[in-house]
Order: sequence, then C-alpha cells, then structure tokens
Amino acid sequence: MRRGLVLGDDDPRDRDLREAVVSEDTVWQGRIFDVSRLQVRLPDGRQALRDVVRHPGAVAIVALTDDGRICLVRQYRTALGRVTVEVPAGKLDPGEDPLDCAERELLEETGMRARNMAFLTTIASSDGFADELIHIYMATGLSFGASDPDADEFINVDLVDLGELVDAVLDGRIEDAKTVVGALICDAVGHRLAMQPEDGAE
Repeated sequence: MRRGLVLGDDDPRDRDLREAVVSEDTVWQGRIFDVSRLQVRLPDGRQALRDVVRHPGAVAIVALTDDGRICLVRQYRTALGRVTVEVPAGKLDPGEDPLDCAERELLEETGMRARNMAFLTTIASSDGFADELIHIYMATGLSFGASDPDADEFINVDLVDLGELVDAVLDGRIEDAKTVVGALICDAVGHRLAMQPEDGAE
C-alpha cells in the first residue's frame, strides 16, 4: 500500500527512533560555532556519544533581477581549498530576526537592496552532526549600491541567468547546498507560476 509523505513527529513509528540526551558538555568554543559532546540514550536503552556542532543559524538570499538573473558571490573557502560560487549568505547575530539578517547580508555582500523579500524555505545544512538551520529568501525589486563586506571577506559578484545557474547545479558544477536548493526552488516557483491560468481564463 502506498503511503503519503509524513513529516516531523506525525508518524507514530518515529517515537521508537528518539534518542534521549543524558548529558551535554561544550568541548570546544570558536568564533562562529561551538562543539558539544552529548551522551544519549538509544531507543534500545544503550548509551552512545554524539559530537554536535552548535551554530546560531544563517540566511541565504536568492536575489533575482527584473531580467531573470541571479546574483552570485565568488569567494575562497579555506575548508575546501578553492573558490566557490554561492548565493549571498551570512550568519545570524544573537537574537537577530532572519529577515533582518537577509536584508543586511544582501547589502553587505553585494550592495543590493530589495523592495521585496519573500521566505522560501529552511534547510538543515548537515543534520548528521550540526544544528545549523539556513533560512532561504528570494529578493526581488533590486536596486544597486555599494557593498560593505566584513573586514575578512573578499568577494567578487556575478549576475548569472537563472537557466544557466540551474544547468550548473544539475551538472554538478555548483556544490554549495544552499545555492543548489535556492536555485532549484526559484526555478520551480517560476515554472509553477507560468502554469497558472491568467485571471478570467477557463
């Protein structure tokens, strides 16, 4: 029998998967994230250790121009040892509203202001070991000014046709998770809007 998609805690079978946290200790503190070691009780009663990266969360912005181009930033990522191509993004400050963060990061990294900022989705970037959630927004009605990146950020900005970006995602040239998700959602939204009948149409 085919089952529909069930999310969150709505499937009663998932109660048998839950791990109970017995203790948690911060074993490392950094500038951007901390690392905690958790002792958990497994569903069968045994105990195990889990190392978890504690991150304050982030935002990413799919900035779409009136002529269908997406704003991308190019920056060197030391963890990968190369330049990556990504949508603008940044870390949440403590207590910061994600929408305010999205507007701030878009301006700082690209010099753009958006007349409209719409929430798209939230993704867990690496839920096997990190609690980071990235809130993705679409920015439209863009105006252009001067960027103001952080002192340790060196960024080049590109405007790329949405179709070209989606092609780069589909053939594996774009690896950054938030950029992959943002590009595909933007493309899917565009296709769905194009399929809707105009007002008054049968």
